[in-house]
Amino acid sequence: MKCPGQDTQYWKPGAIYEVACPECGAQVEFFKDDTARKCPHCQHRFVNPNMDFGCAAYCQFAEQCIGTLPEEFLLKADDLLKDRVAIEMKRYFKGDFKRIGHATRVARYAERIGRAEGSNPAVVLCAAYLHDIGIVQAEKKHGSSAATYQEQEGPPVAREILEKLGAKPPLVDEVCDIVGHHHHPRDEETLNFKVLYDADWIANLEEAKKKKGLAPEKIESIIAERFFTAAGREEARKTLL
Repeated sequence: MKCPGQDTQYWKPGAIYEVACPECGAQVEFFKDDTARKCPHCQHRFVNPNMDFGCAAYCQFAEQCIGTLPEEFLLKADDLLKDRVAIEMKRYFKGDFKRIGHATRVARYAERIGRAEGSNPAVVLCAAYLHDIGIVQAEKKHGSSAATYQEQEGPPVAREILEKLGAKPPLVDEVCDIVGHHHHPRDEETLNFKVLYDADWIANLEEAKKKKGLAPEKIESIIAERFFTAAGREEARKTLL
């Protein structure tokens, strides 16, 4: 039996689509399960940008289903990793939709800011999904979700999730470092930290604005004084003002 996602009898409209060749701009037809195709106009071979193996994050038959992927698709492994981290974050928080929603919004803003700033998307997005992962243990052990306790309890949980998913050690170490001080910037910070920090501020300000209201002048003051990146300030003003 084929996986329903790869069996054409289960396909819906949109399973066959055209993508612009990154070299010459000509339209190239893709089936959704094509890993790569060659442009008939310029002969450039490129990876299917819409291919999605997110199910591999939880399906016990993923290895047999996917088999051996071409090298150029394996280069996108970090993209798959952040999707798997998102799934693990949702599993960990269970029915806590408020925290799941917050992490998801932070990831959305971080992706936009990071793209503009040129940060590492795998590090930034994994950190975004896991930045508050210590809250559960903080409340359990300390009876508080205070920032200090979040930062204390978050890295061990984040490390366990990332190592279980097979993340590379340097990525694990950097994400855990960010999680361990995401409320408290150091004198010298990496670009990846700065992107996550600004994204978290946007989500927090957005929630505060909806809950109790914040004057535009107050929001602008925080953006000007607290944000690290130009793209973060731009995203914040667009979202909040």
